[in-house]
Amino acid sequence: MLAVTILGNNSAIPAHGRHPTAQIITTPGELLLFDCGEGTQIQILNYRIKRSRINHIFISHLHGDHYFGLIGLLNSFALLGRIQPLHVYGPPPLREVLDLQFRLSDTTLPYPFTFHPVEQDGLVLDAPLYTVEAFSTRHRIPCRGFLVREKKNLRKVVAAEAMRHQVPPSFYRNLQQGEDYVLPSGEVVPNAALTRDNSRPKSYAFTADTQYDPALAEVVKGVDLLYHETTYLHAFSEQAMTRYHATTKQAASIAQAAGVKKLLIGHFSAKFDDLSLFETETREVFPHSEIALEGTTYLV
Repeated sequence: MLAVTILGNNSAIPAHGRHPTAQIITTPGELLLFDCGEGTQIQILNYRIKRSRINHIFISHLHGDHYFGLIGLLNSFALLGRIQPLHVYGPPPLREVLDLQFRLSDTTLPYPFTFHPVEQDGLVLDAPLYTVEAFSTRHRIPCRGFLVREKKNLRKVVAAEAMRHQVPPSFYRNLQQGEDYVLPSGEVVPNAALTRDNSRPKSYAFTADTQYDPALAEVVKGVDLLYHETTYLHAFSEQAMTRYHATTKQAASIAQAAGVKKLLIGHFSAKFDDLSLFETETREVFPHSEIALEGTTYLV
């Protein structure tokens, strides 16, 4: 299962009760954090996210609203006695920032910490049940989005049939991997009689900050859930272009061209208090669109 919990949906400045960018991605077995804007750890507390399950943090780029909360979160993990390994992925210069902070504050992390510089597009994490890929976006400084894909799901054991054939639970994993079961008599029970197809693997794309870029449609083609920034309404298209951001209808056109199942929009400019028009404009082009509301979890 994949799910996305929005911790922050605003752009550069916290405003109107909204916070800078941060998202928790629920994968089978652990949590990922995409970006870590100011106030992220407060939002983690507000929405009762289990910090101990966050094992991988991905930073899209080095604009402050996407990573200023990181050093505080890493320090809090230390103060709380974390011992499990933590992995951070991001632009290579982020390593210098972290090292400087730790050196000036005389901080030694009590948990294994690994920094992974993301220097090119492609696979950055190959976990047992999912993968994370990085892809470049068109922004004022180097920036990357991230694409999470579940791996092919194992087959689902039909418990009633397994019990009827007296298959021991210790063999269920073998069934999930497609093996037949051999009875003590030597009779073979076909795997198809004991299992069925599981749900289709899901995918989620987080585009981070980007100017309108039609080429992104091919990168995120066919994903189940796409998050695309909409810093501005359509009337501010020129301002969006000069500031390397996107508008409602631009994000919707990417979703439409990519054939995604659903679009989430966020990274709203602080100049907008009421967000209702963002959703209205986006749905005019791509009806399956929603505002990425803070505190809301979206199943992929």
